[in-house]
Amino acid sequence: MPRRADEPIRDVIVLLGDQLDDVRMTESIDAERDIIWMAESVSEATHVWSHKARIALFLSAMRHFRDRLTNAGYRVRYHELGADADQSLEALLEDDVRELRPRRVLLTSPGEWRLLDSLPKACERAGAEVHIRPDARFLCGLDEFDEWAAGRNVLVHEHFYRAMRKRTGWLMEAGAPLGGEWNYDAENREALGPEGPGDAPPPLRFAPDETTRGVLNLVEQRFGDHPGSVRSFDWPVTPQQAKRALSDFVEHRLRRFGPYQDAQWMGMTYGYHSRLSSSLNLGLLDPRDAIEAAVDAHHHGAAPISSVEGFVRQILGWREYVRGIYWRAMPGYADENHLGADLPLPGFYWTGETDMECLRDVIGQTLRHGYAHHIQRLMVTGLFALLLGVEPARVHEWYLAIYVDAVEWVEMPNTLGMSQYADGGLMASKPYCASGKYLQRMSNYCDHCRFDPQRRAEEGACPFSTLYWDFLARNQGALSDNPRMALQLRNLKRIGEDEMRAIRRRAERLKASIGG
Repeated sequence: MPRRADEPIRDVIVLLGDQLDDVRMTESIDAERDIIWMAESVSEATHVWSHKARIALFLSAMRHFRDRLTNAGYRVRYHELGADADQSLEALLEDDVRELRPRRVLLTSPGEWRLLDSLPKACERAGAEVHIRPDARFLCGLDEFDEWAAGRNVLVHEHFYRAMRKRTGWLMEAGAPLGGEWNYDAENREALGPEGPGDAPPPLRFAPDETTRGVLNLVEQRFGDHPGSVRSFDWPVTPQQAKRALSDFVEHRLRRFGPYQDAQWMGMTYGYHSRLSSSLNLGLLDPRDAIEAAVDAHHHGAAPISSVEGFVRQILGWREYVRGIYWRAMPGYADENHLGADLPLPGFYWTGETDMECLRDVIGQTLRHGYAHHIQRLMVTGLFALLLGVEPARVHEWYLAIYVDAVEWVEMPNTLGMSQYADGGLMASKPYCASGKYLQRMSNYCDHCRFDPQRRAEEGACPFSTLYWDFLARNQGALSDNPRMALQLRNLKRIGEDEMRAIRRRAERLKASIGG
């Protein structure tokens, strides 16, 4: 029966922009007595200086989701950007809860600590009872992660990943790992040959429909001074599109994803990568579906175990692991700075205007598409910031702002822990530091660059190589007890005093010339 006009509203269900999960969101909703609450807010787009494509993806996916809910008969209170949406998310929610006077507010646990802290308080100020529900999209509950982590001095990802394999049964056979190995990472570090990526099929593109075109116009009008571009916007914005993107990846790129997932090449935006992280992080694609599709491809002989295991490890292992780290370590995690780095982020991170070809290519690609794959993030933009000594919080803010798939629970640990070693080894057992020789081995960036990765102190030396040795020298006290750094620190000691002084002088000149 339809709800009477004077009948009180039972529940207000708060739905955030990264919780667009069709099935789990609607399975417990009474379409007559409940209201789904969604809001676009300028403050969420400006909390960090977000890439235009990141803003557009969130808004387009939200509006498409709203329309699906409305067409299915659910009642939705939705705030589009406008006069009222200049209010904060918290203020909008507080005003609506005060007006609607529901029996309770249901809030699925947000992906950011600040929202978990602020949204319940807004509801309580409006006099409502708040129930916070776990996010059922994930494969490991936070209580389960805490149970696994209890009593461990070091939270090793590989140990967590194996536990998840055993618990779920994915890529397992008679209690043992399928194929005989838990991890095929050693087979998945190949560089591209002289011919480059060859015929790597590009990801499936999705032309903007009327809703998305409206969002793109809005973003240009309201956020025209933000970084990046929406001219090439072609991201999945609905669950149907996300599933098609998954099928396209499994059919055309999964087979070669494994060996070439670390490879980089000038002008190669996607290579053999899936481009599915934004769909996973927004809730458009269920991680279970992604894993099942990859495992099924292996069982049908369409992809080798090394590629499938590498893909499954990213979702079943790493994605769940970093989420557990984030919630276990927050809120103090955001302030971690183990190495005491304090320089500003170079201005070219927002423009791509640098004569270092690797950084110019990766940042330029990022500004055009809001995308770079995990090795470009870790071993180009992240590595340079680490070697230079940029304050980790500034690096975190850039990654959260600039990539379309960035949600804080996944971005912050990857940046502060994996990339910048700011947590002192809670996540990564050593800093991911390398000289320009790594980039020369894994890419063709150096073929087009005026800097020489084989040099470290002379004029024309690759800044990565100079700063690598400077990084080791200034941090050797903090790293001397780390057994995984022993070889690198022994190599540091082999450098003569005169050359080391020259390296340090050149490093200081680089820092001064780069600026903030």
